Order: sequence, then C-alpha cells, then structure tokens
Amino acid sequence: MTATAPTYPSVVPTEAPALLLDGITKTYRSKAGAVDALRGVTYHFARGSFTAVMGPSGSGKSTLLQCAAGLDQPTSGTVVLGGTKLNGLNEVTLTKLRREEMGFVFQAYNLLPSLTVHDNVALPLRLTGRRPRRADVHRVLEQVGLEGKAKRRPAELSGGQQQRVAIARALITRPSVFFADEPTGALDSGTSRQILGLLREATDRAGQTVVIVTHDPVAAAYAERVLFLSDGLLAGHLDRGTPSQIAAAMSDLER
Repeated sequence: MTATAPTYPSVVPTEAPALLLDGITKTYRSKAGAVDALRGVTYHFARGSFTAVMGPSGSGKSTLLQCAAGLDQPTSGTVVLGGTKLNGLNEVTLTKLRREEMGFVFQAYNLLPSLTVHDNVALPLRLTGRRPRRADVHRVLEQVGLEGKAKRRPAELSGGQQQRVAIARALITRPSVFFADEPTGALDSGTSRQILGLLREATDRAGQTVVIVTHDPVAAAYAERVLFLSDGLLAGHLDRGTPSQIAAAMSDLER
C-alpha cells in the first residue's frame, strides 16, 4: 500500500476521466456537534477501471459513494462525471444524468413489490423513454443467474436473489459508471464470484467504470485498484492486490 494517496489537479483534464473528485469534504451537523465524514478527498477514476473502496467502520466509504454518485451534496469540493460538473445542477438535470449515465446497487434493494422481476429490471429503460426489449432483459437476468425468474415478484425471491435483480436493473442501461455499496453482501460465495466476474467483464469488455464499497478482501481483489479510507481521508491504495494482501493492509489501518 502506498504511503499517501495520489493527488490530481483541480481543473478537469482535456480527456476527462469517468469520474473526478476534487477536494471533497462532507460535514454532518447535529446538536452533538459537527462530524467530518470526508476531509478533502481528491481522486480520479479512469474510464474502464474497476476500483474497490475499503476502510474501517466510519471511515467515510459510503459517504464517498453517495457524493460521487450525486445522491448527496458535498459540503465543499467538486464532483465531475464525464466532464459534467454535478455541483449546482438542478434536481431534474441531475436525475436525468443519473438515469442515463449511472447504475446503482446499494444495500437496500429498492425493488418495487408490485412489479415482476422482468418489469423491475426494465424500469430504468422505461424511465429514460426507451422501450425495453424482452431479449435484453432476459440476457441480463441470465448473466446474474436468474433465468426463469422473470415472472416472479420480489416477495417470492430470497434476499440474495433480490440483490441479483437489483444488479441486473443497474446493468440493463449499460451505464458509464456503476456504483455499488456491498454488492455481494447478501450473496453466497458462488453467486458472489459470478457477480464480481460480471462486473470485471463490464470494465474489460464494455469499458464501463465500476466503483464498489466492500469490506470483503476477496471481493476487493477483483478490482485492479483498492482505495483505503481512514477518518475521511485517502490513506493509500493497493494495485492488483491478492485477498491476503488486502486483508493485511486493512489490518494495518485498523491498528
């Protein structure tokens, strides 16, 4: 693991990265006082890269993901997605950008209980005005191991199967950037490998950019780079790390 995280200029490069974070801070205020979840994070995510974000509990991992995806506004700093600065965008424009350019999988599945699996997966396409092709929906369901489940409703599925529906729904639009918070947390080891392999393929073959938050060194090892956060700061990174190397780096952070 490197001693310090790399820094990048505050201007947007001529060839913009998929995602640029420049000096991101996030402070939560309450009656008990202010809490600095992020303290000046600067980093760029290259196009077609697969990055895992790790750190101890309370290090700012999920906050980083929320700010990067435009789901939460940083207190200061700039977020740029593919050359578009998210700061200051109105909600209508930001929502349109999310639907067209981003895919999301978070710990809450957020499936619509009244819709079938097919219709849950097809929903992002409908929201962008596109007519989903049945073959495309079935293709992505097959990729996540849910062939034959298209007519089921979420309540008829296990937690792990619901997570796979959420992943299929995020992948159906072929987003420029795919964000996932513990995407394999509810899955068995075999299904986890299948999903992580699918995300790896999305970067290698489709050129998509994948950013995941995970506590699992095995999951993080699928990424070409692991970023480590500690107390709201980038504490370093590890490239092409093995699960044991990643676990050792995490152990060092938690001492």
